[in-house]
Amino acid sequence: MRKEEKVKVVILAGGYGTRISEESHLKPKPMIEIGGKPIIWHIMKHYSAYGHHEFIICCGYKQHVIKQWFADYYLYNCDVTFDLADGNRMTVHNNVSEPWKVTLVDTGLDTMTGGRIKRIQRFIGDDTFLMTYGDAVSDVDLDELVRFHKTHGKIATITAVNVGQRYGIMEIDEEDSTIRAFREKDEIDQGIINGGFMVLGPRVFDYLKDDGTVFEKEPVQKMVEERQLAAFMHNGFWQNMDTQRDRKVLEDLIAAGNTPWMTWKNKMKSADKIGD
Repeated sequence: MRKEEKVKVVILAGGYGTRISEESHLKPKPMIEIGGKPIIWHIMKHYSAYGHHEFIICCGYKQHVIKQWFADYYLYNCDVTFDLADGNRMTVHNNVSEPWKVTLVDTGLDTMTGGRIKRIQRFIGDDTFLMTYGDAVSDVDLDELVRFHKTHGKIATITAVNVGQRYGIMEIDEEDSTIRAFREKDEIDQGIINGGFMVLGPRVFDYLKDDGTVFEKEPVQKMVEERQLAAFMHNGFWQNMDTQRDRKVLEDLIAAGNTPWMTWKNKMKSADKIGD
């Protein structure tokens, strides 16, 4: 990647979301709303704040919900006049929607995460790309993440976050940030986990076999063994939305006006201050 280059963003949005089934029986988890907008919108706004406007969304479960939402998004964010006497001619008075190019790909209903990534290879080609999950928000500095990835020359970079002991653990080499192992947690762990927000080189596709490939298992373990996986440590905000309790955490933060993941608002405030 050249320094000024903005790259494609892949978002995994095809899972069933069984842990938040109260809503996911109606829609895919990335389409569950916080603050009146789907969580995937919040994720995309964060990437867009750093200039990354081209997205490839890996759809699966209830993909029609995602496709319909994006089909209507432009219309819902513009002022329009419908002239019914003139063949229902539509006049758009303004366009306040984001400068996004969104490719929605059916990656299969039961395809695993690695298989979903493999299925969008034709849209990536030989380029390095960004990737994350469609159910977690963060204020991770994407410019710093990309710069860090360029420095180590490994195939992949994963953003590491510390969330206690709820998930599997990453062991990280302190000297060069290489990930040494992924394992289950134990009583002494601090809880450094895979927070998504990855940078992946095109060689990652060599590690993905078929629809049954779970990215976080065989491919990640092989890259770990070959010392081809680095961790970008993020000490700021990160929150997933795995359960209704997680969703309530995010909704409560929005109600309190404490939304560090809304980096697009922070960047606008900084620009206003510079203008002053």
